[in-house]
Amino acid sequence: MAKFKRILLKLSGESLAGEKGYGIDVVRLNEYARQIKEIHDMGVEIGIVIGGGNIFRGLQGAGKGFDRVKGDQMGMCATVINSLGLSSALGAAGCKSRVMTAIRMEPIGEFYNKFKAIEALENGEVVIMSGGTGNPYFTTDTGSSLRGIEIEADVMLKGTRVDGVYTADPEKDPTATKYHDITFDEIYNKNLRVMDLTATTMCKENGLPIYVFNMDIPGNLKKVMEGEDIGTLVHN
Repeated sequence: MAKFKRILLKLSGESLAGEKGYGIDVVRLNEYARQIKEIHDMGVEIGIVIGGGNIFRGLQGAGKGFDRVKGDQMGMCATVINSLGLSSALGAAGCKSRVMTAIRMEPIGEFYNKFKAIEALENGEVVIMSGGTGNPYFTTDTGSSLRGIEIEADVMLKGTRVDGVYTADPEKDPTATKYHDITFDEIYNKNLRVMDLTATTMCKENGLPIYVFNMDIPGNLKKVMEGEDIGTLVHN
C-alpha cells in the first residue's frame, strides 16, 4: 500500500540535464520514467511539474539583458519541452500520460483545466502540467504549489539533487546537518531555501506538505511511497 494516494511530483530541470549539465540527458529521463512507472503500478495518482532550467531560466536571462516577461515566457516554453520529453519516455515505458499547458498551444498539449486534470488522474493517467502558472514573475516552484493545491494532492514530492533539507547547502558546507522533519515556520525563521517564498507560503496556507528527497538515485521515489525515511518532511 502506497503512503500517499495522490501526489504532485516536482522535478528539477537541472537534474534532467544529468551529467551533461544542459539539455536533456536521455539516461536520466528514462530513469525518471521508470521510477514514475514503479509508483504508478502501485496505484498512485501522479501529477508532475518540471522546471526548465536545463534549457532556459527567465531570471538569469533578465540579468543578461532579456526583457523579463519575454525571458519568463521562454522559460515556460522550456518546461513544455521537458514535459513532452518525459511524456514520450513514459509512453515508451508503458505508462499513459497527458501533457497539459498553462497557456494555449494545442495540439502540443491540452490547455490546463483542474477538473480535466483530476478526471485524468482518476482514470490512471500521469498528468504532466507544464508552462508554470502561465504568468511571468512566478517560478515553477510556485507553479507546482498551485497545481498541487488545485489537484488536491496529499503531498508535494520535491525531487532534487540532495536528500533533504539541511542547515546549509550541503554541496558547499560539509558541516551542514539534515532535518528529517521541519515546519514551515522554522523554514521562514531559519531562512532555509526549500522553495521560493511565494511557493512555500502557498503550501503553508493551504496545508500541502512538502517532502524533499533525492530523485537522482534510482528507486528512491518508490522508497518514499513505501514510507522509508530518506528525505525531509516540511509541514505546518
